[in-house]
Amino acid sequence: MPEFHGIHHVALTVRDLEVSRPWYSELFAAQPVVDEMEDAGTYHHVVWGFENGTLFGIHQHKNLHSTDPMDELRPGLDHVGFTLQHRDELKAWEARLDEIGIKHGGVVEASYGAGLSFRDPDNNALEFFVLGPAS
Repeated sequence: MPEFHGIHHVALTVRDLEVSRPWYSELFAAQPVVDEMEDAGTYHHVVWGFENGTLFGIHQHKNLHSTDPMDELRPGLDHVGFTLQHRDELKAWEARLDEIGIKHGGVVEASYGAGLSFRDPDNNALEFFVLGPAS
């Protein structure tokens, strides 16, 4: 079986880049590294790059099939989880989300780790997550 070495990038479809681009720039406290039309002009993509090599992108397609908000109860994407190393980072992200006015569900503990869930303007579910039981 061939190996793979992690997730290189994730790209989410959004309804309006003029809403989502500044929202994600504020969340990441960074400007995108790519912001251009692709695939003969059928979609515009905006990408943020991180020091760990991960790329996170949003796409606005010219011909959306629907403008309904994302719903994880339909087949497809459930959520995107961002890896954290320590639980104190969860508290820091909780404070950051509060600071920039993003509603969230608070830090939730599970037997396998802890997460902090929130949603983007298109209702895409996002989560900061640390693996492992609480000490």
